[in-house]
Amino acid sequence: MSFFMYNQDCSQAIARPYLDLGPITGTPGFSPLDDYSYMPKYHQQDNWDAGTNAPSSNFVYDFEEYHWLVRDSWREVFSHSADGTVVSGSLAALTEMFNSGCEIKVGIKGLCSDLTDNPADAIEHEVFVDLGSCYYYTKRKLFIAASHPLVRVKPEIPVRYASKNWDFGWLVLRTDGFIARRLCNPYTLKFSDSEGHYAVRWFVR
Repeated sequence: MSFFMYNQDCSQAIARPYLDLGPITGTPGFSPLDDYSYMPKYHQQDNWDAGTNAPSSNFVYDFEEYHWLVRDSWREVFSHSADGTVVSGSLAALTEMFNSGCEIKVGIKGLCSDLTDNPADAIEHEVFVDLGSCYYYTKRKLFIAASHPLVRVKPEIPVRYASKNWDFGWLVLRTDGFIARRLCNPYTLKFSDSEGHYAVRWFVR
């Protein structure tokens, strides 16, 4: 897979976990820059983990134009704290939009803090991801949803790939703040399960 990333300062990045887990010829860490002399507009800034199952690098490509296009049609209908306390909107509004067939996505605060050396000191951040299957438990008044695949990267400005500062996986979210995580180590392709409580904003369109 190729996980491209684009920052607002025009810096770009790519991480490539190889899903066939081919032969490993290198070790994690800083790697020599690749030869991109045949691509004069491509400027590689660093190179990580060459020869492993999860190489990555940060670069700038001299596009003639660089634009951000926004589809401003998402509407926040519900948000809650990590313990499920309602911050704004309502669960009823979310379930009503779900029943009417709306798409749903979420913004999760602090999802990548554990990728830092000291999670308590991680900068504030929010990860947005679209949701797939959703369920509403009418007796428990609990909305549960499964996310699309997402990439997690160590929070910093700008966001950059480096050795062992990223992973990818899937989430199951509940409106009481609970999130179950099934995350894949890109170097070994082994999955691990974890859980936690997070503040979440729920959007519909």
